[in-house]
Amino acid sequence: MSFQLPDLPYNFDALEPHIDSKTMQIHHGKHHAGYTNKLNTAIAGTDLEGKTIEDILKNLDMNNTAVRNNGGGYFNHSLFWEIMGPNCGGKPEGQLAAAIDRDFGSFDEFKSNFSSAAGTRFGSGWAWLCVDLNGGLEVCSTANQDNPLMPGECGKTPILGLDVWEHAYYLNYQNRRPDYVAAFFSVINWVKVSENYNSAIN
Repeated sequence: MSFQLPDLPYNFDALEPHIDSKTMQIHHGKHHAGYTNKLNTAIAGTDLEGKTIEDILKNLDMNNTAVRNNGGGYFNHSLFWEIMGPNCGGKPEGQLAAAIDRDFGSFDEFKSNFSSAAGTRFGSGWAWLCVDLNGGLEVCSTANQDNPLMPGECGKTPILGLDVWEHAYYLNYQNRRPDYVAAFFSVINWVKVSENYNSAIN
């Protein structure tokens, strides 16, 4: 069964003024749709067909650039849409908040570390908040459409990701990536990120 482009869980303009409607339309309807279609083409007729995207990425032949780039693009964006939302932002609560305080010292320290990972990623890529096998949290970044699930990366479970490809922000922010990163914290759906955390540790 082929992968399907997931619907956005909100309207294209729901994240304004932080992320504009036009960017969302292009990002979801062109970029994510393109990754989805090319992934399906790349796995058609192979032993990867019918596997979950997580299984594909965890056991990926990193030399298979079609699956690496498009499988990564499919997974990364599917997570990205879910961990944002209108009327969100603020801070996490409960177990995730406690884990952030434990592993980073404070939410502000986490925010600084994550913003640095996003801001200093050279060229295109992603910044991540990940969970290790012991429930510990870590910030990392990956190039292009790679992600922490892939061989050779940090091997942890991503629960929050920020796309820092220029197509994610250039219409509104041009070369001001730090402004885009700062705005991202106003649209993070911490309820969903907490669900991802709880799922990763259970």
